[in-house]
Amino acid sequence: MLRPLLVLFLFALGLRAAELVRIDACELVPTDWADGDSFLVRTPDGQEHTVRLYGADCIEWHIGDESDARRLRAQRRYFGISDHGGSAQASIDAAKSFGEKAAERRTELLGKPFTLITSFADARGDGRHKRIYGFVRTSSGDDLATVLVREGLARAFGVYRQTPEGLSKDDWQQELADHELAAASRRLGVWKLTDWEKLPAERRAEREDLAQLRGAIDDAAEPEAESIDLNQAARDELMRLPGIGEKTANAIIEHREEKPFTTIDELDEIPGIGPATLERIRPFLTVSREP
Repeated sequence: MLRPLLVLFLFALGLRAAELVRIDACELVPTDWADGDSFLVRTPDGQEHTVRLYGADCIEWHIGDESDARRLRAQRRYFGISDHGGSAQASIDAAKSFGEKAAERRTELLGKPFTLITSFADARGDGRHKRIYGFVRTSSGDDLATVLVREGLARAFGVYRQTPEGLSKDDWQQELADHELAAASRRLGVWKLTDWEKLPAERRAEREDLAQLRGAIDDAAEPEAESIDLNQAARDELMRLPGIGEKTANAIIEHREEKPFTTIDELDEIPGIGPATLERIRPFLTVSREP
């Protein structure tokens, strides 16, 4: 087992940051802010890391700002529960209760020492808190993200990469989507509240809101802002760029973990970024050297 300080030292010598490291005998550190997919981990050498799971997105239940509220609204629409209980507040309360249940289930699953597999890739969502992406294997060998999706306590959404077992990023993404479909068909977890008649309209409303938001940004005068680094920027920093939504921001993060950007022009490899969008966001971007 390579310890984190040694890993960082090896990175400094020029190894690719995308290489996964397995750390066994990790422990969950209790906190009052963690949720099902983001939590504090202590490694055997006493270091602590906030881990963000690949592939799974649990419902927000700690709403601290407008960004959190927007994510909760998007999640409610995704699961088709915006009208549950007859009011927005009833729906919010029900959704947050499943966010709490996901956190409780994560605590249960990680009650015994578990394994963290990570490349220490930066997983900051809003840029305020240092997080790393990782796979987590329970003491029984189950993948935590898969269990949460399979039980209807998370949606298959977020950043993906090749699994430690060698399954490609795309194949693993499809596998999680299949688990999500199975959970929905069995009405497990959040899916037991889904209004199937209204779900298509809810998801359409979310797409329309995102399109209107991007349109408003594109039509506005360019804001004064410092450039952000394609290889370092948090998800929400990328989402402030004209025409970049959460799905595209996640795709940028996936790309740089597999192959850090060396030029801004490499953004044309990202689905959803065409020539016009690339030229629009170019003035706000820089590219750091690969570790």
